[in-house]
Amino acid sequence: MKMSTWRWIGVCLGVAAIQASSPAAALAQGCAASQDAAVGCFVSNSVKTGLTSLRYGMTMTQFKAYGVAVSKILQAQQAYLVLGGMSSAIADAMPPTNSDGTANVSAQEAAVNAIVHAEILRGLVTLPTEASEQQAQWFSLDMVTSMNETGGIMLSPGFLLRVTDSYIVSATSGGVVNWTQVNSQLATMVSTLANTGLLNLPASVTLSNAQAFTQDVAHAIYTYKQATGRLSL
Repeated sequence: MKMSTWRWIGVCLGVAAIQASSPAAALAQGCAASQDAAVGCFVSNSVKTGLTSLRYGMTMTQFKAYGVAVSKILQAQQAYLVLGGMSSAIADAMPPTNSDGTANVSAQEAAVNAIVHAEILRGLVTLPTEASEQQAQWFSLDMVTSMNETGGIMLSPGFLLRVTDSYIVSATSGGVVNWTQVNSQLATMVSTLANTGLLNLPASVTLSNAQAFTQDVAHAIYTYKQATGRLSL
């Protein structure tokens, strides 16, 4: 199953969670106990009918829990916007290929996992109680994979990742990165964007957290480039 199908299922999960409060909708599926039960029923039926399939080595029980986590993330606006926006940027600027065009899915997956971890660590994403960091990483991987496969017109959401990478490139000499310089310049960039109103941070995210997150992303970019043999994004 292509992951583009999973994007549609993700929307359905959100709808299922919302509609679960309707007795008629819930009873029609025989899953009236709770919103989570309705989503679990939907996921189970989707697997049984071939609409989707188990992945990431999950059992059916784990996959149901993942479905519940996705439905909660879709209802948590800030978390969904950050995870979705960064997934789009990664798919654009950090494709699952080496510099010679050969496949390197693991490099992209490592970048996704590292960036999602940083989003949570630095307070950009606050996960719902029912969702774990691992599930947020799977959710982001599903979105990134789907975006990798799109054949339609896309803008360039990876622009900021490329800007961040430009600081790494300019601070590299003889293959060695001056991370003190990179971190200082990135901190200044984030501070300038915030001071000029181009970057609006939510109340839960401090300027220092935003600066640290950008530095974390820079390290994820560097690791990705090392793995894929790219000199720049």
